[in-house]
Amino acid sequence: MLDDAAIPARPPRLAARLRRDSLRRSPIRQIMELAARDNIVNLGLDPEEVISFAGGWVNHRAPEELREEYRRIAADPELFHQTGGYSPTRGLPELRQTLLAADRALFGTEGLTDAHVIVGQSSTQLTFCLFSALLDRGDRVLLFDPTYANYPPQLGICQEDIEVLTQPVLDTGTWSYFADIDAILAGIEETLRRQQPKLLLFSSPDNPSGQIVPDAAFFAILRMAAAAGCLVAVDYAYRTQYFSDRAPAQFGASPAEHENLIRIHSNSKWCRGLGRRLGWIEARPDIIEALEIVQQSVALCPDTIHQVALARYLEKALGDGSLPAYIDETRRAYAQAAAHMGRCIEEYLGMPYLTPQGGLYTVVDVGGDGDRFVREVLEQTGVVFVPGRGFGATLGNAIRVSFGPLVGDLEQMEAGFARVRAYLDGKR
Repeated sequence: MLDDAAIPARPPRLAARLRRDSLRRSPIRQIMELAARDNIVNLGLDPEEVISFAGGWVNHRAPEELREEYRRIAADPELFHQTGGYSPTRGLPELRQTLLAADRALFGTEGLTDAHVIVGQSSTQLTFCLFSALLDRGDRVLLFDPTYANYPPQLGICQEDIEVLTQPVLDTGTWSYFADIDAILAGIEETLRRQQPKLLLFSSPDNPSGQIVPDAAFFAILRMAAAAGCLVAVDYAYRTQYFSDRAPAQFGASPAEHENLIRIHSNSKWCRGLGRRLGWIEARPDIIEALEIVQQSVALCPDTIHQVALARYLEKALGDGSLPAYIDETRRAYAQAAAHMGRCIEEYLGMPYLTPQGGLYTVVDVGGDGDRFVREVLEQTGVVFVPGRGFGATLGNAIRVSFGPLVGDLEQMEAGFARVRAYLDGKR
């Protein structure tokens, strides 16, 4: 038997990668803490009076026909019983087929088969599974700067010693995105040649900038990466929220044609299914098989009731044409909100910003430390923005502004900017 002196003074510590400050103080955690009710109260503010531009969520109504499918499931005792069972790990076959059919109808994607798609609990979960399936210790991953703040923490938690490389795509001098395409492509090509990353990952439309990678650059990147043996994963969480007259050609790019392309999709944004967690990935079949193996250990299977409801809704909405109509209607609402936000920034802030091309966001150059600006504005006005630094080094003097939660309340949006203007004027 061990004597008391041999008993450790404390239990074993957490895994080393979870003890890193960069993970424990991740940008996502900081954003959540900044806008948390307890933090608002501790600052002496009334949470009911706070106006937030920090939320990364949509606020339009889900399709009424989708809600009706949930009602029908709940009203049918036998069907409700069936939805309490496991689905296949890759998701229900009928949902996989309707997702591919919807993609063909909306974006013209061709060549994808059932072997190219896996459904998961969410795009966040599937992205983590993707990292687990693809990356070995010491591999390199190339991200754009700026980029979605959750990618680096996910990479750090998923695998040890992943080297994250960055390619700046925002010109901070002119405050423009992909301004010098040739220079950016040359930088990517040089990184592919010298550093040999296994994966290049970005979102389009982008979080935090609201920008879409130009089609010419997108397809050039695919070709360069394929020649270098690098996979390209594109996060299409905001794909249905583009503000041009026609969808960019890249939205229909198929992994059946581009074997190094991986497409990540979310059910959260287009139909406001944020809390009804569901996502899917399309990729070449061997990657899907690897994802299935990982998903068996992470989530076992996606939620059955959400799959049944979505499959039934999509089949009907594709048949009667209501799906494109619904998406166009919501897309116009966010385009209107983005335009109104731009007018507010020009009138009340007078600071450089990116005109959103899609998604829910823009980034604003505040001319000084973005973290300090956000905290001062919150304390003095009760208006919440997000510091830009967590999205990349190029946004150290910037803030992210989200118009998603206020898509239906443009007056409240304007009131928030008016408060900030009054505070800034008072400092002068």
